[in-house]
Amino acid sequence: MNGYYFFLLALLGISVGSLLNVVTYRLPLMISNNALPAFNLWLPASHCTQCKKSVRWYDNLPLLSWWILKGRCRYCHLRISCRYPLTELSSLLLTLLCALLFPPGKLLLVLLPFSWLLLALILIDADCQLLPDILTLPLLWLGLLANTVGWLPQLPLPEAVTGAMLGYCGLALLSHGYRALTGKNALGLGDAKLLAALGAWLGWQLIPQLLLAASLGGICWVILGRLLYRRSISAPLAFGPFLAVAGWVLMVVQYR
Repeated sequence: MNGYYFFLLALLGISVGSLLNVVTYRLPLMISNNALPAFNLWLPASHCTQCKKSVRWYDNLPLLSWWILKGRCRYCHLRISCRYPLTELSSLLLTLLCALLFPPGKLLLVLLPFSWLLLALILIDADCQLLPDILTLPLLWLGLLANTVGWLPQLPLPEAVTGAMLGYCGLALLSHGYRALTGKNALGLGDAKLLAALGAWLGWQLIPQLLLAASLGGICWVILGRLLYRRSISAPLAFGPFLAVAGWVLMVVQYR
């Protein structure tokens, strides 16, 4: 492997990050029906969310344009959220990390979309407490497909299917049971679908470790929020990001 290989992967990662900015901003609006009828992932073209001016191609270069414009719109001069370059940078670093950990091959080819989909789900759930089916279901089917064609050699297909089933049923039953006992919602079915997708990638044996790691991460986050920001312990918490991070780490550990 040489510098050109990592350069091309860096371009890929930063381009995917730019696409993730579109997905994570527009998809929740589309699901909540707060968007205009002609609003989708592709239309209208990129524009400033404040003055509505269309963004020219040279102002839409990942990372570079935000830095040149000093984080402000060219037309209205209002601030552009730093979330956009941070998402692009996260995708870039995640892509390069996968390339450093795994050699070119089938495993890397499926690990990259696995990582990008998880990043998108983390950003949306952290912001909107929403795990869209349009992202979790492809993640599930991609995991099962990768096992079917033998691109995840350490995981037999029956274990992947069982992992998907147990992942969904475990959290779905817990959610319904808690609602029946208390009349309140604890976990959404989006979390169950995400766990099903991760079960398809990891197998049923790693689901207890996945849930333990995600739960510990959530508990630590709540404690830190309470100590640093006086955040209420009873405040709603998106569980998806902790599932996603724990699932990605276990995936890497399993195949390293």
